[in-house]
Amino acid sequence: MSLTPIPAAEALQQLDSFDTIIDARTEAEFADDHLPAALNWPTLNDAQRIEVGTMYKQINAFEAKKRGAAMAAANISDHINQHVIDKPRDWKPLTYCWRGGKRSGSLSLILSEIGFNVRIIDGGYKAFRAAVVEDIPRLVERLNFIVICGPTGSGKTRLLQALAAISASEDNAAPQVLDLEALANHRSSVLGVLPGLPQPTQKAYDTLVWNALRRFDPARPVYVESESKKVGNVAVPVSLMEKMRSSTCLNLQLSMEERVTLLMEDYDFFVKDTAFFCDRLEALISARGHEVVKRWQALAQANDCETVVRELLIEHYDPVYFQSMKRNFKQYEQSRKISPADHTPLAMQALAQQLNH
Repeated sequence: MSLTPIPAAEALQQLDSFDTIIDARTEAEFADDHLPAALNWPTLNDAQRIEVGTMYKQINAFEAKKRGAAMAAANISDHINQHVIDKPRDWKPLTYCWRGGKRSGSLSLILSEIGFNVRIIDGGYKAFRAAVVEDIPRLVERLNFIVICGPTGSGKTRLLQALAAISASEDNAAPQVLDLEALANHRSSVLGVLPGLPQPTQKAYDTLVWNALRRFDPARPVYVESESKKVGNVAVPVSLMEKMRSSTCLNLQLSMEERVTLLMEDYDFFVKDTAFFCDRLEALISARGHEVVKRWQALAQANDCETVVRELLIEHYDPVYFQSMKRNFKQYEQSRKISPADHTPLAMQALAQQLNH
């Protein structure tokens, strides 16, 4: 049918209209970042791209292109046999590669010759990335946020999860929730690493945030947790951070004992693996000093993680948190205080229902 380039900014706006989004880059490029819901159909895989690049440098471009064409043809044949044979005539794919369009162009040309209406992103992933970075401030500007504040262990994440779990009803729409920590695979503090869950790259995190923002209804508020500029190793987009810091705040409150219990539950992997806990505590030496950290490590090794958690809250997290909130979140001191009955998910569900009415 046709093979028509589409500008990256236009592709962003029409993304949900395509039946399949195909990333023709290598596995490593795809892992670094890709369009939401994209499938990886490498025209050349990681090893093949290295091989062709080496031939290009050590022999000549002509020999490299011949070898690359043979590899690409075989790979495209495999993709068609595995993924395309059962597609109907009106299947509408969107394809892209890095920038020049050679890899996605080879695949797209064959698909268009079959008779499919293929669109290829003009400028490839590089143009898509630039369009995402440009679009995030626009999306942020049109939204209103309600920032859930509260010291470490007060249940901010549990409340966000409870809000996200509320289904729409005849009387109320489902709450809109942006969980920046879930997207980052990190709980944001020095001890916030999640075992076995690597963080996304910065580019991938930006794409995940953009993909969440674009789906929100500007007529209704978006609940988000108060965050610092970085969630682990990834940074929150600047425009989003600035908007959050000027937004309405809710101040979530729990007693110290309830907070300790909540953290012992949510960070149970530290309780089960005290060696891992002690290793992570090393990151606090610069802030708290060797002697204090050594004492906490000794308590953890003696299976007294509860005391460590309580002292961490009182001596480290609470002072740092309250100073940061007063300095950075403009409406924090005027925030409305909210309190669940206790730390349990059931209590958070009840509080979420109250907020949604």
